[in-house]
Amino acid sequence: MNINKTLDGSKLTLSLAGRLDSNTAPLLETELKASLEDITELVMDFAELVYLSSAGLRVILTGQKQMNKQGKMVLVNVNETVMEIFQVTGFAEILTIE
Repeated sequence: MNINKTLDGSKLTLSLAGRLDSNTAPLLETELKASLEDITELVMDFAELVYLSSAGLRVILTGQKQMNKQGKMVLVNVNETVMEIFQVTGFAEILTIE
């Protein structure tokens, strides 16, 4: 998985490409821990994300919990496959997906 990071003031956009699974979830977790200080808006762009596992869901939820304390998190460009995972797991109810 590749993570492309764009910082615009207090808005951080993370564009994920590839598979977010047990092998790559720690990469995203490390990026979030290192990057969220002073961030009030986190955008995760899933345009090029092709797979999402339970390990990936856990990291996304961790990011959501952190951003609930300091601002907001939005997921954009979520494809049908990933959206179905969010719906089946109930994450669609707790995440902001545009």
